[in-house]
Amino acid sequence: MCDTCGCNVTHGNEHLVGKGGSLEHTSGGNESVEVLRNLLHANDHEAAHNREHFDRHRVLAVNLMSSPGAGKTLLLEKTIELLADDLNIAVIEGDLDTENDAKRIREKGVPAIQISTGTACHLDAHMVHGALHDLELDDLDVVFIENVGNLVCPASFDLGQHLNVTLLSSPEGDDKPAKYPVMFRAADLMLVTKSDLLEVLGDFDPANAERHLRHLANAAPVIELSARSGAGMQEWVDWLIEERSSIRSRIADGELVRPAIQPEGVALHSVSPAD
Repeated sequence: MCDTCGCNVTHGNEHLVGKGGSLEHTSGGNESVEVLRNLLHANDHEAAHNREHFDRHRVLAVNLMSSPGAGKTLLLEKTIELLADDLNIAVIEGDLDTENDAKRIREKGVPAIQISTGTACHLDAHMVHGALHDLELDDLDVVFIENVGNLVCPASFDLGQHLNVTLLSSPEGDDKPAKYPVMFRAADLMLVTKSDLLEVLGDFDPANAERHLRHLANAAPVIELSARSGAGMQEWVDWLIEERSSIRSRIADGELVRPAIQPEGVALHSVSPAD
């Protein structure tokens, strides 16, 4: 289990383990491992329900993951500007506290629902479900879920999204995929952000970053971009438009499109070291 941060119990699912909750007692009384496994099962059930909502309304749901400060919010701002005439976008923002990022998105004229996770280092499906009630999905083409900045836990939790996009910013180092394999194995697309700094920093090689990604047996495309300068942004929005069309076709064909949730990540959150 995630013994250090206790991130499985969030304000979104605490009702399950609280007084009167369905997981208040386990078959043996109070075994933490069983509780956590049941919480993950409940999360997956809620995620499937979220995905049904997205599918019914033919909305592409994209989970953005990265370390803090990799540029997720700026990327969204520039994406909204570029796609203003093509796609209707909404954003679900996840942060431990404040509405700073949601305010930035609303200033671009699109709906943004802020989720404050408190001490939880990731979003879960119950939190996202609550946010969906505040969105008019009939009016939308794409919902971005900006997850909490963290290169570990978010990759292990299904939120109901269709795709995972992982950002790797040039100041972080090109070996991050090797150091955080659970996160980068989950990526359907890897964005190398802040590419305008590559020449200045001089020690980040995008080819090395992609090589580390391929060593994880992940064939996901890689796009270098700078939201600030605009370099690579057209390739990114073209990818989004194509994926939105693809998801709609697959949904129409009755295909269930699920993200690449990592089994070893789930294991870390459900099994204690002594188990």
